[in-house]
Amino acid sequence: MGQHHRHPVGGVDYPRTIMEFDRWFATEEACISYLARVRWPDGFVCPACGGHKAWPTARGQMRCATCQRQNSVTAGTMLEGTRKPLRIWFQAMWHVTSQKYGCNALGLKRIMGFGSYQTAWSWLHKMRRAMVRPGRDRLSGRVEVDEIYVGGREEGASGRYTEKKSIVVVAAEILEPKGLGRVRFRRVPDVTASSLMSAIQETVEPGSVVLTDGWQGYARLTEYGYTHEVTVVSDFGDPAHVAMPGVHRVASLLKRWLLGTLQGAISNEHLDYYLDEFAFRFNRRKSRARGLLFYRLVQQAVQTSPMPYHQLVGGASHTGDGEEG
Repeated sequence: MGQHHRHPVGGVDYPRTIMEFDRWFATEEACISYLARVRWPDGFVCPACGGHKAWPTARGQMRCATCQRQNSVTAGTMLEGTRKPLRIWFQAMWHVTSQKYGCNALGLKRIMGFGSYQTAWSWLHKMRRAMVRPGRDRLSGRVEVDEIYVGGREEGASGRYTEKKSIVVVAAEILEPKGLGRVRFRRVPDVTASSLMSAIQETVEPGSVVLTDGWQGYARLTEYGYTHEVTVVSDFGDPAHVAMPGVHRVASLLKRWLLGTLQGAISNEHLDYYLDEFAFRFNRRKSRARGLLFYRLVQQAVQTSPMPYHQLVGGASHTGDGEEG
C-alpha cells in the first residue's frame, strides 16, 4: 500500500490524488490498517497483553498476534459503532476535504448515494466535530479582533445589540506585509467586557498585541496580559474594513461561505460546528496537497469521542440548518 509518492506526516503517510486514494484504500483491510497507524503512530499496543503486533480482520478489528484478542480500531472514536465500511467513511472524508468550499448534506447524499438525507447530515456533523483539534494552540503575534453577527435580519435592532442573530468574536493573526495567518471564532452571548475577555483568553496567547476598535468591552485587555492597540474608526474617517482589514476580510469570507455552501440558514445550536469547519479550511488554505486535509481529519477523528445521532441533532430538525440546497 502506498509504495509510491509517500508523504509522511508525523510518521503516517497520506495519498495526494484521487488515483492514489483509490489504490491505497482498495480494501477494507487497508482502511483498517491505515486507521490503526493514525491512531497508534508509535505502534499498536494491545490493552490486554501489551503486545505490539496485530493484524486487521475483515470485521474491522485488530487481532493481537500475541494473545489473539480482537481490538476495535474505531472504539472510542468518532467512528465507533458505524455500520458502514471504513472505505465509505474514507471516501466521504476525502470528498469533504477535497472540495475547496466543502459541501452540504444534500450534496454529500447525492455523491455518496446515501438512502437518506439524515445519514448525510449526521456524517457531516460528525466530521465537523472532528475538525477542531483538542488543545490546539492559541493565536499569537499581532491579532485583530472584532465581533460579527450571523443570522437573519432583525427588525428594530441596531449597533452592538441583537436578540435573534448570533454574536461571533473573530480573531485573525496579521502577518506582514498584508498577510493573514490563522483564525479563530468564538460565539458569545453578548458584547460585555466579561464575554469578550473570555473569548479572547480562549483564542489569543497572553503577551500578544490585540488590535480592536474603540468599543468599551475591550478596554481591560491590558489587565489580562495583552498589549492593546485601539483604532477608533470615527477618528480616522475610515470605515471599519479599512481600519482593520484582516478581520473584516475573514468575516466577509465566512458570511459568503455560509450563504454559498450552506444557503445561509444556520440554526444557533449548530453554528459553532460550521465555524469550526470554516476555521479548519481557512487555516489550511495554503496546503498544497488536499490529501493533507484528509489526513488531518482522520487524525482528529480518532481523537473525537463518539456522538450518537440524538446528541448531534440537539433537539433540532436535521433539515433545519438550511442545507437542503
